[in-house]
Amino acid sequence: MNPNSHIAAFFDFDETLLDVESGRLGIQWLRDRRIVPFGYILKILVANFFYQRRLLSDERMVKIMLTFYRKKRLADFQKGADNFYKTYLKPHLAPGILTRVHFHKKEGHLLVLISGSVRYLLEPVVKDLEFDHLLCTDLEVDKNGLMTGKPEDLVCVDHNKKVMTLKLAQQLELDLQKSYAYGNHHSDLPLLETVGNPHVVEPNSILEKIAHQRSWPVLGYR
Repeated sequence: MNPNSHIAAFFDFDETLLDVESGRLGIQWLRDRRIVPFGYILKILVANFFYQRRLLSDERMVKIMLTFYRKKRLADFQKGADNFYKTYLKPHLAPGILTRVHFHKKEGHLLVLISGSVRYLLEPVVKDLEFDHLLCTDLEVDKNGLMTGKPEDLVCVDHNKKVMTLKLAQQLELDLQKSYAYGNHHSDLPLLETVGNPHVVEPNSILEKIAHQRSWPVLGYR
């Protein structure tokens, strides 16, 4: 039995494994396909104005973005997910963090992608990079097969990342004190504090200060 099979490496996605915000690329993808209304773009721009000034929480911002999916069929978006990954996301995978992914894979650690983004967009990432588990935001679908524009369960951000991590750790009997986590934002603190080996990636000013105070490794994209 692999002695490292109970050790996991948790990777945040946006601005950690990916060197940009996937939401911006997602909106560009929708605009290129001409399926995103101007009103929605305006709503996101206004919400982002408040979010950047910390007047909106991560969870609230994600919920606003999810309203786009209301009364649409999930299958219609799943069809284009592979192309979106190959064309828009994959070129932005951070080489330096990919090196850490390969390191953990070689060590026999379980790879977990953990993100506030939605499942259909992240599944091609998981498949291509051979992650073992995906913790993310799931879209709610009604009895008619249409999305409601709401999350099915928890939005995978902030404290919810810790909740979902602890649940997975219990299911798989993970040793969190020997496990690793990678994040870029102070909202990733609940996740980072859950493991024994936290790493920060191109951190924002708040997380950078905390990382230096706690002597956490600080990594770059390259």
